[in-house]
Amino acid sequence: MKKTHTAKFQIGQVVRHRLFPFRGVVFDIDPEFSNTEAWYQSIPAERRPRKDQPFYHLYAENDETEYVAYVSEQNLLPDSSGEPVRHPQVAEIFEKDDRGSYRRRNAMLN
Repeated sequence: MKKTHTAKFQIGQVVRHRLFPFRGVVFDIDPEFSNTEAWYQSIPAERRPRKDQPFYHLYAENDETEYVAYVSEQNLLPDSSGEPVRHPQVAEIFEKDDRGSYRRRNAMLN
């Protein structure tokens, strides 16, 4: 029987990469690796994450640009800076709540 992993982070949470200088808002979660094998093999072997863990889709940003990132759970940490994420798609889908987290716009109505 395959072990099911519970995601450590949630949709709308702001996270940062453990090794690289970028952060972002989680907008989707795969329970385990679900990208192409070519993408996986493009990661240097010494940095290649395990496939049997949650992978997160992020509206990401660094000092220079905004983009979409796909990151393994082992490479993410919570971001406690309190700074808003400037990625333009964040405002299309999320609103910031009173605790500083992001919630899907339709979730704010419930």
